[in-house]
Amino acid sequence: MLDTLSDLDQALLDRFQRDLPLVSQPYAAIAASLGRTEAEVLARLRSLADRGMITRVGATVRPNTVGASTLAALAVPEAQIETVADIVGAEPGVNHSYLREHVWNLWFVATAPDRERLAQSLERIAVNTGLEVLDLPLLKAFNIDLGFSLKGDARATPQPANIDPEALRPADRPIVQAMTEGLPLIPLPFAAIAAALGRSESDIIARIEALQTAGILTRIGVIVRHRAIGWKSNAMVVWDVPEDRIDIAGPVLARHPGVTLCYQRPRIEGLWPFSLFSMIHAQSREAALETLRAASALPELAGCTHQVLFSVKCFKQQGALVHQEAAE
Repeated sequence: MLDTLSDLDQALLDRFQRDLPLVSQPYAAIAASLGRTEAEVLARLRSLADRGMITRVGATVRPNTVGASTLAALAVPEAQIETVADIVGAEPGVNHSYLREHVWNLWFVATAPDRERLAQSLERIAVNTGLEVLDLPLLKAFNIDLGFSLKGDARATPQPANIDPEALRPADRPIVQAMTEGLPLIPLPFAAIAAALGRSESDIIARIEALQTAGILTRIGVIVRHRAIGWKSNAMVVWDVPEDRIDIAGPVLARHPGVTLCYQRPRIEGLWPFSLFSMIHAQSREAALETLRAASALPELAGCTHQVLFSVKCFKQQGALVHQEAAE
């Protein structure tokens, strides 16, 4: 799919998933690096958004540094999947929702400005669906940067930076919310955010840069819808790794080529025995399974059982809900 797009579209999708220039005219800076005009870049980004190939140009937020978040799942009877997916998707804090091949088949990420509101959101979902919610909050991140190469070369993605949660100021929250919703596709996007918040453009850019340096904003750039551009064979692979081996196996698995995410989440007695989560994004099921076969052979995962949950359908994909006013 990617090779059917124009050279400019390919460059925007592949090269600018991170490190968006934090300058007054970021799209002009991108255009200059590509030998194009700002108008061309903005037109192509708008087209990619209209065609559902990108969700936004903006930021991803490190879980639980600004608001609260969790990965959750429901075991939905097949006849009720669409109805339940609509109920889950109606929750404002649900920013990702996928159907996967497993008994626990509807997986979603729920976010909220704080843990109390997150709990309320999960409770509403449980009540409105009549189903038990599997709640698996993040314990440790080994790789949460989904900005991987789209050219088919399965190279490892960058590892998380050192994190300084204390860098977040109360007045930063509306800035973070604006970045998760996406920058406007206009020549002066930071000025537009500044005007909406009653602040200066230079202040907005400085705070975004500080939050990125602190590891709170994990990536700033083009946020790609991978399934829409041909990466449709995506699998969540979960591993039963003994607790005393998690800190050894996690970083190694995170660095393995083709593994695009890796993190630890809790086990739940009698419901969920897996502690190490990873994602493999691929253009075919065989390519995903080949990556998995190689990962399974890692000495650090010797003797660890795993299950593969291929994604079947994406119901919802948007930025996180982290700011109080955005929830009201």
